Amino acid sequence: MASIIDIKDECSLHVRNFSFTYKGATTPSLKKVTMPIAKHSVTALIGPSGCGKTTLLRSFNRMHDLYPGNKYEGEIEFEGRNILDPKEDLIHLRTKIGMIFQKPTAFPMSIFDNVAYGMRLQGIKNKTELEGRVEKALQDAAIWKEVKDRLKHDANGLSGGQQQRLCIARAIAVEPEVLLFDEPTSALDPISTQGIEKLVIELKERVSIIIVTHNMQQAARVSDYTGFMYLGDLIELGHTEELFVTPKEKLTQEYITGKFG
Repeated sequence: MASIIDIKDECSLHVRNFSFTYKGATTPSLKKVTMPIAKHSVTALIGPSGCGKTTLLRSFNRMHDLYPGNKYEGEIEFEGRNILDPKEDLIHLRTKIGMIFQKPTAFPMSIFDNVAYGMRLQGIKNKTELEGRVEKALQDAAIWKEVKDRLKHDANGLSGGQQQRLCIARAIAVEPEVLLFDEPTSALDPISTQGIEKLVIELKERVSIIIVTHNMQQAARVSDYTGFMYLGDLIELGHTEELFVTPKEKLTQEYITGKFG
C-alpha cells in the first residue's frame, strides 16, 4: 500500500489507478498508480533506473501514442476530463501539457522560429503578436539578453544550456498549464544546471511542473513534493523535506540512504 499525502492545495492533475503496458510486454510497467499533482508547485519523481518515472511522465501528455500498441488503463484527470479517452485531441493536450526532454532538441530553424513554432500551429499569424510573445517567452526562460540580437540565427548554434532554455521558451510560449521535465539537466554543465533549476523554481508561479531526476539533491533543491517509484509502483508521495528526512516507507528510506539504487 503506497503512502500518498493528502494534498490540500488545488490540483492540476489527478492520477487514479493508472497502469501502462508497453506493446508486446506481458507485465505492466506502471501498476495502478494513484497520485495528485498540486497546482503551481514542483513535483519530483525519483527512483532507480527502470522504475517507471519517465514512463509515467510521458503518459501525462500521451507521448506513448507516438508508438502504437501501448496500453493505458485507469484515469489521468486534467481540466475535468480523462485524457486517456481515445477521442482526446492530442495536439491540444500537448499544448496544455508541454515537455522538456533530457537532450535539448532545438528545431533546425532560427531562434525566433523555434519559439514561434507552436504559436503558428495554433493559428497565430499576426507579426506584432508573434514578436511580442516570442520576446516574453525568451525573457521568461532567462535567455532573452543572450539572443535578442541574433533571433534570425540558427538555433543549433547555441550552447547546450542555451538550447535547453530555448526549448523551455518554446514550451511556455503557447501558455501551457503543466510542464514536464525529463532529466532536463543531465547533459548540462554545473553552471547551466544551476540556471535551469533557478528557472524551474521561478516558472512554478505560472505553471505546474513535474520533473524526473536521478539526482536526489536536485529533487530536494527544486521540488515542493517528491514521489518515490520502484518497479512500476508509486511507493510514497509527500512533501519533499518530510520525505527525505522522515520517509514513511522502508523502501523509500533504503533508497535515499543509498542502500540500493
